[in-house]
Amino acid sequence: MDDMKEKRTFKIAGISIWRIFSYFIVYCVLGFIVETIYGFVTKGTLESRQGFLYGPVCPIYGLGAVVMILSLQPLKKNNYTLFFGGCIIGAIIEYLISYLAELILNVNWWDYSDRFLNINGRICLTYSLFWGLLALYLMKHLNPLIDKIFNKLKTKISTKWLKAFVAILIIFLLIDGLLTTIGVKIFFARTVYTYNLNIENKDKYIYDYKQVLEKDVFNKIQEKIFSNKKMIRTFPNLKLKANNR
Repeated sequence: MDDMKEKRTFKIAGISIWRIFSYFIVYCVLGFIVETIYGFVTKGTLESRQGFLYGPVCPIYGLGAVVMILSLQPLKKNNYTLFFGGCIIGAIIEYLISYLAELILNVNWWDYSDRFLNINGRICLTYSLFWGLLALYLMKHLNPLIDKIFNKLKTKISTKWLKAFVAILIIFLLIDGLLTTIGVKIFFARTVYTYNLNIENKDKYIYDYKQVLEKDVFNKIQEKIFSNKKMIRTFPNLKLKANNR
């Protein structure tokens, strides 16, 4: 019966959608751990490396891992093609996320402008090579281990409960992502309004924030949930994009 259900499950590149969701969750958390350790080693201090407002997650790692797992299947037999494939795919993902964050939120999550061989400060050679090394480790060692853990869990816990748990976490991440988007927009508008910053569409951001201030309920919510202290503590490396015109 379980085999019949497994066959009916929607799959991408031969991997069930539930397994893909599980990968995303696990690698979001592992990415947060990697980023925290890297930040401590390079800066000598512990700082927030969260990608979302709530929960220890870095969604770019979850997304990057899922895309790599799905797209690098044909390349995983050869270490060289796997490495270069990881460099390219990782760089594309990083560039697109940086571009969309700037397009939608007008913010820079990271800036590699001072790095060797960078493209628009969004990607650089060093971190592209890092993505290649991650792809090698991911496909050859880490993901097979994660698969073994998942398969063992399936023998210990009902598939129905496992799916319910994954669904709850995915819903939480979706809500968290939505709150993060709203929070960054409000924090951005509040900063522009408070300090009269010279940025693109300045008047629109000031107008939008005034609208929030005029509604007591929204104003109290944004001050409590998206306070400056909360936003700065969660995203200490967030940079607003100035108007260079």
